[in-house]
Amino acid sequence: MANRTLYGIKACDTMKKARSWLDAKGVAYDFHDYKASGITEAKVKGWVKEAGWETVLNRAGTTFRKLPEAEREGLTAAKAIKLMVAQPSMIKRPVLEGEGQLIIGFKPEIYAAQVKK
Repeated sequence: MANRTLYGIKACDTMKKARSWLDAKGVAYDFHDYKASGITEAKVKGWVKEAGWETVLNRAGTTFRKLPEAEREGLTAAKAIKLMVAQPSMIKRPVLEGEGQLIIGFKPEIYAAQVKK
């Protein structure tokens, strides 16, 4: 079993790039599709505590932009966590967790600097 878990959505292009990068470098990981399997509030709270809700919440995505304006305004950590647990598509992808690290989003240069086999 891998010590890392990659969280995201199977069909997402960014997810495909991250998975290809990890596979090419021989980095072991488990994949958690939170669209299919959901995500716990405790897990999202942990990410928010470590990285900040502004980093974890994908405000550029369609799911967030389709929200009524009242739900998008006055966001707090608690409100953002509720939104992300209810609709995991609002979580920035991918989230790579393990080996004492939390990396949110995919940039090859960040993975190259921070992810070791």
